[in-house]
Amino acid sequence: MKRTALRFITTTAAIALAVGLAGCAGQTAAPGGNGGEPAAEDLTVGVAMPTETSERWINDGKAVKDQLEEAGYGVDLQYANDDIPTQQQQIEQMITKGADILIVASIDGTALASQLQTAADKGIPVIAYDRLINGTENVDFYVTFDNYTVGVQQATSLLQGLGYLDADGKETGLADKKVIELFAGSPDDNNTGFFFQGAMDTLKPYLDDGRLTVGSGQTSMDQVATLRWDGATAQKRMEDLLTSTYGGGSGQLDGVLAPYDGISRGIITALQNAGYGENIEAGLPVVSGQDAEIASVKLINDGVQFATIFKDTRKLATQAVEAASAYAEGGEPEANDTETYDNGKKVVPSFLLESDIVVKDNITSLLVDSGYWTEDEVAAGVAE
Repeated sequence: MKRTALRFITTTAAIALAVGLAGCAGQTAAPGGNGGEPAAEDLTVGVAMPTETSERWINDGKAVKDQLEEAGYGVDLQYANDDIPTQQQQIEQMITKGADILIVASIDGTALASQLQTAADKGIPVIAYDRLINGTENVDFYVTFDNYTVGVQQATSLLQGLGYLDADGKETGLADKKVIELFAGSPDDNNTGFFFQGAMDTLKPYLDDGRLTVGSGQTSMDQVATLRWDGATAQKRMEDLLTSTYGGGSGQLDGVLAPYDGISRGIITALQNAGYGENIEAGLPVVSGQDAEIASVKLINDGVQFATIFKDTRKLATQAVEAASAYAEGGEPEANDTETYDNGKKVVPSFLLESDIVVKDNITSLLVDSGYWTEDEVAAGVAE
């Protein structure tokens, strides 16, 4: 790949301008900043994804790569297997090899300051992908979903499954008292706090009036977080809770707030092994989720998991590519939020997308009709 004109600015004034922009918070010299933007085929976009152990991130990486290549860009896509030093090294290598733009879904949102400083020094725009990068001025744009609303939707789906809300999210008048447990995502992922806060704000009225009780009493994010969003870790915690609080499986437990499908499946395995039933109809507690992973979509279709949140990663990839293209053309991406996402050094301009609650009754309309999954994939629980 030919290097961008950004690195070969020839006039003293242009060099001064590029350096000045690179040093300003939130402003990065755009590729082609000397007046003639290079063609897409002359540019390389480095794409750093956190892991291939999650179906969600595999789909994200593929969608971003495919759309960038369709637009004509060269792509250097790397997965870091949830290992922070590996991701740091991958980003350093992308910069060394001449990446012109970086799209980064971080493992730890606080661990990339050094790498992004190097990117800024070289005038490379950085787009944070779905996970905000914290503690650095050198992140230029953020593409994500409305993460607080995702948390609201997770709790809403739990309340629907428990019978307090109907399919439209309206109160049913149910006064029954029910017992739940809470799980949150990884504490080093900036999204976790937004998800958890949205969920807890939604559950608060029910906890306050006594209709809901958290059986273990564990209600703070520190107590319920799941490092690296790991399903096995969630399963072990659920097993420990069942032993300590629910008589090994004989106590009343009506629902579990789960923030991600991999965590949901671990929780469900623990509940089934403890004898709560193979599905909801047989007494399995209501479990929420997120990401519409095909294995969980099948569980929802089979009446085992109650719900998930559909975040269409194709749309997220499109937004990331549009942001990259804006920088490549010497401009800046369009933001629809310039207030919410403060990374500790700056408020990062962001583009937020919408998400949807998926339950059994709308799998076809939301996931199959949109082409996200096929009917055969839903039936099998495996992506073709």
